[in-house]
Amino acid sequence: MAKEEGIEIPGVVQEALPGTVFEVKLETGQNVLAYLCGKMRKFRIKILPGDSVKVALSPYDLTKGRITFRAK
Repeated sequence: MAKEEGIEIPGVVQEALPGTVFEVKLETGQNVLAYLCGKMRKFRIKILPGDSVKVALSPYDLTKGRITFRAK
């Protein structure tokens, strides 16, 4: 059986928490906890509060996500 695809939603980083976890406010108005994807950790892409990002949410749990892209 194929894995479910994530839902990608743009948002803005509100706060950086310990352990590379971030609080992100989505376009829909809700806040989610998001962590960095592996490629962003590998290439050491820095995320700061106020950055625009894309967050991939699981269809099963819409309160946690993974940051997949940082807009310039």
